[in-house]
Amino acid sequence: MGKSKKNVIREYAEAIIIAILIALFIRTFVVQAFKIPSGSMKPTLLVGDHLLVSKFIYGVKIPFLRKTLVPVNNPERGDIVVFIYPVDRSKDFIKRVVGVAGDRIEIKNKRIYINGTPSNDGHGVHTDSLIFPAALQPRDNFGPVTVPSGHIFVMGDNRDESYDSRFWGFVDLRDVLGKAFIIYWSWDKENRDVRWKRMGRILR
Repeated sequence: MGKSKKNVIREYAEAIIIAILIALFIRTFVVQAFKIPSGSMKPTLLVGDHLLVSKFIYGVKIPFLRKTLVPVNNPERGDIVVFIYPVDRSKDFIKRVVGVAGDRIEIKNKRIYINGTPSNDGHGVHTDSLIFPAALQPRDNFGPVTVPSGHIFVMGDNRDESYDSRFWGFVDLRDVLGKAFIIYWSWDKENRDVRWKRMGRILR
């Protein structure tokens, strides 16, 4: 093999390695893609929606150690966040922030109260007219609880079909991976069709 051929192969190899390193850096610290597997966030997010999640908006974290190197912002009420599921840390969940540290959360007959005031909840939907008492399950009547420091309280927008903080507790801020901000692709598996109108939708 000639010297020029070796140089070409070396240049290609270096370019590939650099591209991989840049991709890993972006995925770790800047933005990451996620796919919606369930209907817990309907109608905001549908099964088959593919999202981009900003990973630096809440600060730069050391991978695996989950320690924040450069703090930026903390999640706010209304943010759609991706986080490590506390019950099974091999899974990532996506929900909406309902309460932040210090908030007193209570749910009465499906209505959310934050610090004693009814929440102006424009995102949550209810598909089940049944109201369960707190003694049976916490879906419709819950609390009051106070969100501890360094944690958030999250719920799915599909309130009657979401397994969230009402059932398994608070999310540690160290486990928050980022904020979902845009749908870049959406595939309706049931009808085998692309949801073109959802592509490019900014999440709120």
